[in-house]
Amino acid sequence: MGTIYEIFGSDAHAMTMALMEAAHVEDMVPRTASIALKPNLVVAAPPESGATTHPGVLSGAIEYLQGHGFRNISIIEGAWVGDRTDRGFRVCGYDRVGEQYGVPLCDLKKDRTRTVDTPLRPMEICCRALDADLLIDLPVLKGHCQTRMTCALKNCKGCLPDREKRRFHAEGLMEPIAALAATLRPGLTIVDSLCGDLDFEEGGNPVPTGRMFLGTDPVQVDAYGCRLMGLKLSQVPYIGLAEGWGAGCTAIGPDDIVALGRPDGAADYPAPTGKVAALARRVKADSACSACYAALIRALYLSGGAKTDIAIGQGWRGKPFDGLGVGSCCDCAARQVKGCPPTAEAILSALRR
Repeated sequence: MGTIYEIFGSDAHAMTMALMEAAHVEDMVPRTASIALKPNLVVAAPPESGATTHPGVLSGAIEYLQGHGFRNISIIEGAWVGDRTDRGFRVCGYDRVGEQYGVPLCDLKKDRTRTVDTPLRPMEICCRALDADLLIDLPVLKGHCQTRMTCALKNCKGCLPDREKRRFHAEGLMEPIAALAATLRPGLTIVDSLCGDLDFEEGGNPVPTGRMFLGTDPVQVDAYGCRLMGLKLSQVPYIGLAEGWGAGCTAIGPDDIVALGRPDGAADYPAPTGKVAALARRVKADSACSACYAALIRALYLSGGAKTDIAIGQGWRGKPFDGLGVGSCCDCAARQVKGCPPTAEAILSALRR
């Protein structure tokens, strides 16, 4: 159990520096340490959409670290299956941050991997994440169409090759995320909660809440994220599983939250809408990957809901289905939207037909 520092405002750069100063991050590792910054770049969408980490979080972290003598810094990330990391770097402005501060951007889709034992099974993990002396996790607190919430622990899934990400979905996400947390534990987590989309991980419905927070225990950080979003820990099972495997502690004591000033009128989080569950009521998902499932939910949102049963996921390979199949895995459905993953536009067109 550790301390969580929280700050309110709208300037991601200044807020990040203030959080790091409060936590004395410069004392965590020697000045010669290699430091890897892992933002949330699940999809090539601007931070204002509520999907990705603001570039000011990266620039603030880099400026703070360089100001304290750290020089071996990199930005590492791998976009979700079906999207390109380099495109996301440009859309989010990370390329400009890297150029300004002389920090390299590393696409983990192209990185070497190493097989590491976890409490669940051996996993392939990208070497740049494993070998960093200090891994700094920079997630966005937001909703997720499959896990309800995504923050510190799930953001580390970007440190995996695509084949391992697909396997996570085949295994139901919860246990693999928890096992990864017990194996690849960031030394520091700085959460961008300025305007996360509380329903869709790929953004589109940003909810301004104007805050950020920092912690050294990613399990505790996720537990606090659940509290802010009005979710019970039981609604996000991987958090409790990670605690059980020794990845951290969910307990938050009365003195564990240190607010660096809370202005009058600071926004609170609205109650969960239940929008995703309502949209998915006719979806028969079996081991669906996030990119494919998110595209389906987005299409259902735009179309007003499903008028037929829909199959999606790796578990439908080779199985007949009398309805609409989404993605390459559903090749035996009566009607199929092809693609791996298909776009939300293609699914929307099929739904309207």
